[in-house]
Amino acid sequence: MLRVGGRLHALSAVILLVAMIGALPGVLPRAAAAEAETVTVATHDLEPFVMTDGQIKSGFTIELLEAVAKRENWTLAYLSVDNVEQQLAAVREERVDAAAAAISITAKRTRDYDFSQPILGAGLQIMVPTSQLERSTPGLKDFLDLLFSKIMFVWLLAGLVISVLPAHLIWLTERRHTHSMVSKSYFKGILQSMAWSLGMLAGQPDTFPQHRFTRGLSILWAFVGLVFVAYYTATLTANLTVEKFDAKINQPSDLVGKRVCTVAATEPADYLTSIGVSPREVATIDDCYAALKKGDLDAVVFDSPVLRYYVANEADGVAQLVGTVFEPEDYGVAFPNGSDLRKRFNQGLLAVKEDGTFDLIKQKWFGFENDPDGQNGS
Repeated sequence: MLRVGGRLHALSAVILLVAMIGALPGVLPRAAAAEAETVTVATHDLEPFVMTDGQIKSGFTIELLEAVAKRENWTLAYLSVDNVEQQLAAVREERVDAAAAAISITAKRTRDYDFSQPILGAGLQIMVPTSQLERSTPGLKDFLDLLFSKIMFVWLLAGLVISVLPAHLIWLTERRHTHSMVSKSYFKGILQSMAWSLGMLAGQPDTFPQHRFTRGLSILWAFVGLVFVAYYTATLTANLTVEKFDAKINQPSDLVGKRVCTVAATEPADYLTSIGVSPREVATIDDCYAALKKGDLDAVVFDSPVLRYYVANEADGVAQLVGTVFEPEDYGVAFPNGSDLRKRFNQGLLAVKEDGTFDLIKQKWFGFENDPDGQNGS
């Protein structure tokens, strides 16, 4: 009996132990969640990547960092600095765990820092004051371009198509008349009827129908011709005389000898120097904006996403982008060499790209351009 009782006690102890172990999964995640790792990131304000309003930060890079942090169980803390140089210095001096905004990934920088996978592809672009845009009037080249354009082909094709039906009606009725204006032969008669229909559209028919039905149709077709010709003429005139603007600066080679501004110690500054341009190098892109508004500059060269955002939201019509994006580059998050956080960030970045979060954030801040699709970036 004692032996049986001992076995019951042992069995009860085992069951209790199993129950306690089974309860641990419900307890451990809460403990882990409460011990989220704090990751400090150096940023600087750079619309639309990083923007600060009081204690609240927003922007493309901030939302992307938060999305990755959520998946990696990180709590983010931010160190605000003035420019990219200070961001990278904070990483180098290990005052922060990473730096992010719109930092260009370059061969030179990869020697001193470990970069994440690209968070956005971009490039450089030129912005000029609208006062430098000159109105241009259409010339012979514009006329020839329009003459052999797609819109001209479409309109001619439309005129041909809408002439087919009345051509058949004309042939079916006119061929029975003694003094018919069309041949009784189908192909020859249809061609003659189409020629008459097209002539009516242009308002200059060579002959006049003999049959009563065809005469009534010709009156109706005359109104159709008036409308068609009027609309056709208006459309072509609008395309030919639309006001155009030509810029004195359209590409990097046009910048030589001009008053050009960019941000110091950035990729745009290095690029301009490499092509023989001596830019005015300032502390922030806002300084370039201010000088442009005062009329002190011929152009601003900087990261395309930043300039596009400025023109669309803050330029108030005083600036315009010209030319195409050049010197393509990628932005990434900078980590100290050998940092374990880089691999985890890349895993989180891949996750937000796979589940569609990245695309939603990108569309929110850049529309579908990135296109794009760096203020003190680069």
